[in-house]
Amino acid sequence: MYWSKIATTEVEFDAIAALNYETFVEEIPQHKPNPARRLVDKFHEENVYLIIYKNTEIVGMVAFRDVRPFSLDQKLGDVEQHLDEALCKYLCELRLLAVKKAHRNGRVFTKLATAIYRYSYDKGYSACVISGTVREEKLYTQMGFRQFAPPVGTEEALYLPMVLTREASRGFRERLREQNHIFYPGPVALEKQLEHSTLSHRSEKFQQDLTQMKSQLLHLAQTNVVIPLVGTGTLANEAMLGQLKSEFHEEQGLILVNGEFGTRLANQAKQWGLQVEIMDFGWGQSLLLEQIEQKLQQNKYHYMLLVHGETSNSTLNPLEDLIELCNRFNVKLCADCISSFGSTPFSMEELHYATAVSGKALGTVAGLSFVFCKEAPKNSNVPMYLNLPYYIEKEIPFTLPHNFVVAVNEALTAYPERFAVLQKRMENVRDSEFAHVLVGETYPMIATVQHEKIAEIIAICELNGYLLHGASDYLKHRNLAQISTIQPNFEKDFKKLNELFHYVKETL
Repeated sequence: MYWSKIATTEVEFDAIAALNYETFVEEIPQHKPNPARRLVDKFHEENVYLIIYKNTEIVGMVAFRDVRPFSLDQKLGDVEQHLDEALCKYLCELRLLAVKKAHRNGRVFTKLATAIYRYSYDKGYSACVISGTVREEKLYTQMGFRQFAPPVGTEEALYLPMVLTREASRGFRERLREQNHIFYPGPVALEKQLEHSTLSHRSEKFQQDLTQMKSQLLHLAQTNVVIPLVGTGTLANEAMLGQLKSEFHEEQGLILVNGEFGTRLANQAKQWGLQVEIMDFGWGQSLLLEQIEQKLQQNKYHYMLLVHGETSNSTLNPLEDLIELCNRFNVKLCADCISSFGSTPFSMEELHYATAVSGKALGTVAGLSFVFCKEAPKNSNVPMYLNLPYYIEKEIPFTLPHNFVVAVNEALTAYPERFAVLQKRMENVRDSEFAHVLVGETYPMIATVQHEKIAEIIAICELNGYLLHGASDYLKHRNLAQISTIQPNFEKDFKKLNELFHYVKETL
């Protein structure tokens, strides 16, 4: 397997010096031989080395440097005098492009070009300049470089000053974006393009499709009422909390927290002015049922809120046990099921309210959220767009995109079989190269990985087109990354990711 990374270890730097010697002393007579057969670049401390591995062997490299003067400056004068002003805002120089002779094939050069495009583009360089050996002019041209000044060097080692612009790499970058392998917990990559629809939400056909969607959702949720909203899961939670504020006024509620999204739900409840007490069990910790029962025995709580699938630490909270407790003490249980609905089978029958979305485990376009209700809500005094009884009264009070409704209907045809598919995918993760770095619980939607070098692992994966979920602050602060199973090509993509991680572990 060919793969790329940024060099970080002394072992890698020694291999780079050996490849430098092999290329720029023995093959291209640019430097004098030495007994150590190592060539350390004069700008070594300022270079960022992008290297290509074949399994665990370094077979190719290129160095990035954005500190002036460039080596080309010393040969040409300031390179800006040869380039358009727009290209000179944030320049870097590529040097020491080298590939071992035995690996000079299309796959290596494609991997090298891909890594160059990703790294240079993501760093925000306006252009990259390079002294390209005349022997590989065709290769550089295929990569998008163009000559911008007369050749430099000696007859034995002649180089072409060449430049790669962001514009020249735009098309290639778009193809790379389309080829990325995504492991995000949402939004979901679509297997086919979402078709535009001009069908009015007041038409009979729309009503038929909406009725079908509601019917399928209620069958899957095993409850009585569903209200679709145009917006995110956070919006659905706002609507649920607004309804609780109308129903319970100053009456006491209890919120269970063991992760980032439980904390967010608690903060939203406070903003609504709900009189709530927060039981924080700690990040990723189990909800202690005995402690919750002791709280409920005080007979002062009228409702309880929690996040069912706490994706921040891949914890699935014990919904059935909490339903039993709440029923015993006549407490209304409400749940954020945004990341659990569609990922694992459960019933909302005994939930007072619950929320979900289209763009996560259901595996379709983001944009619709849902509030599920045991009974139709009544008597709300919240703003109209969040007023759940108004949705019951008017049925379609505001515009719903028809193509979103159709997409949800198509996604729901995958159930109940999709539950087993997601379960099998998670079993593959548990049995993979990641097994020893998994932390916390896992449920079929998401697994959490912890490693002291997780930022480097995420960067390596991204450089090779494998996008893990790791950008959120709550993950960064804990050296965490996440792998979600909900994307459509998971089996094929995870097989490649697993192979990559097998070799990455050997080089950290």
